Amino acid sequence: MKVLYLTKYARKGASSRLRSYQYFPYLEVHGIEITVSPFFDNQYLESLYTHQPTVRWALKAYIRRFFALIKVFEYDMIVIEKELFPYFPACGEWLLKLFKMKYIVDYDDAIFHNYDLNPNPLVRFFLKKKIDKVMKWSHCVIVGNEYLGRKAELSEAKRIEYIPTVIDLNRYKIKEEKLDNQPVIIGWIGTQSTLKYVNKIRQALNELIKQYDVHIHIIGASESLNLCKNEKHIEWSEETEVASIINCDIGIMPLSDTPWEKGKCAYKLIQFMGCGIPVVASPIGTNNDVIKDGYSGFLANTDEEWFQYIEKYILNPDLRKDHGSLGRKIVAEKYCLGAANPKIISVLNQE
Repeated sequence: MKVLYLTKYARKGASSRLRSYQYFPYLEVHGIEITVSPFFDNQYLESLYTHQPTVRWALKAYIRRFFALIKVFEYDMIVIEKELFPYFPACGEWLLKLFKMKYIVDYDDAIFHNYDLNPNPLVRFFLKKKIDKVMKWSHCVIVGNEYLGRKAELSEAKRIEYIPTVIDLNRYKIKEEKLDNQPVIIGWIGTQSTLKYVNKIRQALNELIKQYDVHIHIIGASESLNLCKNEKHIEWSEETEVASIINCDIGIMPLSDTPWEKGKCAYKLIQFMGCGIPVVASPIGTNNDVIKDGYSGFLANTDEEWFQYIEKYILNPDLRKDHGSLGRKIVAEKYCLGAANPKIISVLNQE
């Protein structure tokens, strides 16, 4: 079987790496021949992350995707990450449908809100129903959570498969117990664009620093939160991310309560839990499914709750250990490659 993966990014892009690339070794072992053609390459991502102009790389991306589509008849199945051409009508998907080419489309974010909730009225007018069409015309829609699944249902998708964003548990070692005289480290993973969520709980973090001299590790974003000397920024890389996570004692994932955040797949929580690290998160979207509140972590709404639940972990190492162990067990059962690999095979082989 020959499958063409039309990913949004090259491997450096987190969503593509997790929703597509990490499955390729397993698929190839099972006799599936994989060809991958990303829309945006690593040069685009490097320019984006360093705030350099991206127009040149974006234009190349549209041209590259056009030429990739010319070869679709060589494959038994097409897997599209989100959409063929961002901010462009669903003409490519319509042509695949017209020529009876089977395609699967995969979502781990509510990208349809880029269109139906866009502040530009022209974008809303011309593209608000784009993703509905992409889903409806597909052979199958893969979604990372129920919010995305409901969108697929409303779009009248023929088939919907729920596959959460998962980790390779073999890479995630369990955190060892720390010495009593070492400071507690609160960790967060993300990019410049998502650092705004941590800013929402700055007051609680500042109080925790004042009272308990905890340290805050920001993995991936370089902009300061102005949390004094206890704030440390750690450059992210695929090779070092697990080591950076293991240095933390408590993982956090604050979110805003908007339609966009409801489409997120709680991947950062899963990473911390995979290392046996307890977590505190906003009760938004998939966070509610991944965390069993008070059992494998805490769900916090207000500044007072954020302070209270993190404080519990600071003062009680045994609670950190217990919740971390339960979190690791949940990841091993539901949110790892071992659980997801057979589902991917089943979707690709489905007639």
